[in-house]
Amino acid sequence: MGRGSSKVAQRGEPTLWSPARVFVAAVALIVLVGTGFAWRGVDSLVSNIERISDLGLGGHRDGAVDILLVGVDSRTDAKGNPLTEAERAMLHAGDEIGTNTDTIVLVRVPNDGSSATAISIPRDAYVDIPGQGKGKINSAYGITKQATQDDMLTDGSTPEAAEEKSTQRGRQALISSVAGLTGITVDHYAEVSLLGFVLLTDAVGGVDVCLRQPVDEAMSGAYFPAGRQKLDGPQALSFVRQRHNLERGDLDRIVRQQVFMAQLVHQVVSADTLSNPTRLRELSDAVGRTIVLDEGWDLLAFLDQLQDLSAGKVTFETIPVADLNGSTSTGESVVRVEPDDVQDYVAGLVGEEAGSTDPGTSTAPVPAAAPGTVQVDVFNSTSVSGLAGSVSQELTALGYLSGEVGNYSGGTASQSQVLAASETDRSAAAVAAALGGIPVVADPTLVPGTVSVVLASDYAGPGSGSEDVIDFGGMSTSATPVPPAPPIAAVEDGPTCVN
Repeated sequence: MGRGSSKVAQRGEPTLWSPARVFVAAVALIVLVGTGFAWRGVDSLVSNIERISDLGLGGHRDGAVDILLVGVDSRTDAKGNPLTEAERAMLHAGDEIGTNTDTIVLVRVPNDGSSATAISIPRDAYVDIPGQGKGKINSAYGITKQATQDDMLTDGSTPEAAEEKSTQRGRQALISSVAGLTGITVDHYAEVSLLGFVLLTDAVGGVDVCLRQPVDEAMSGAYFPAGRQKLDGPQALSFVRQRHNLERGDLDRIVRQQVFMAQLVHQVVSADTLSNPTRLRELSDAVGRTIVLDEGWDLLAFLDQLQDLSAGKVTFETIPVADLNGSTSTGESVVRVEPDDVQDYVAGLVGEEAGSTDPGTSTAPVPAAAPGTVQVDVFNSTSVSGLAGSVSQELTALGYLSGEVGNYSGGTASQSQVLAASETDRSAAAVAAALGGIPVVADPTLVPGTVSVVLASDYAGPGSGSEDVIDFGGMSTSATPVPPAPPIAAVEDGPTCVN
């Protein structure tokens, strides 16, 4: 594995603070604020949210808004303040600091706001992590942050500067890992902490769930009777974090998360929960303490898009899995996924959404430019000698014309990117896809048709050598493929019963 792999929990180990449960209220928040929220309170709620910048996000170029929502196992709130002893006790969280993102969901909302699709990614999905090689996708944030922090402290940076920059790099690595797996460029980023799940669930008065049989599972603290019941925040933690004693482990836990999200959306929309002033104050406090958004996201404009969104147009999906019980050559238990299959599946979802929009608006993908007509300059902004040359050779092998190759003169780049006169340049988009889905950034100083690649320390695409870090030949040969489960919609009169 890449550097920092020892910090990744093995399957079967108890993760009492696993934030699989923290996301379920966050995605509902993004949707339900636009559908049931008293608009007089939107300004105050949005102003409480912590903002972050320079994540290398996309620019809404494909007819939809693509949002990466993650749950982080943090012992601090969004402002960096430590949780109280009572809050840590309520969450069953100790003093250990973690930065794994055990819940990762890509939410796609067409620009007309007519629907929302949340696509879950298993936490143990084994993927390319920029600059780190192969690893579980939930470790991308943590191992990148730790590696960056260690390097900066060694170079003499202050702990405060190292913390800020390493956290940014960790988020960038996760965003790039998700883009490389799904083929979707992330437009916006939302992060919710462990405490957020409890506060947001309680802010809406609890959520109804339904179990097919009684549950008695000590590792998660899940002790529930069979049938329908309403859970408060702490109880809901146990409900959505359980994966032991479930036939499909983390995939069954994802189903619980999705059913919980669907019911939360349905309850809020149908009961107008957020018109209650007391609930509104609780929600505002929860949002301010536990949610982080990217700085460039105009949330008020986005919420305005969602005014006509009904609960029935909110669905939850899971990517296909090639092997649920995969393992690496070192024996680490992983969920094996095939990026091509995942991207085909996600593209199918995108196509369905595009087909449901105004027929007068074309959302079909623009044909890619022929490689033989595109000359590409490649510049190295890392300390890895010969990287620009290696990447240029990879592009040449694909039929692209070699341009200038050398070191980047624009200083140290924080993220790999393809530069072009316009973000919609077809040639730039084709090169970006060939290099693993790195973002296209507009540079008005470039002549139209000119394509330049800037390689930063996060680059893990062709020519980086990261594909050789782990030998996939050593993975288990008795694959347990799992096709995507049927989508879950927030339309039922009551909660869907689950295992």
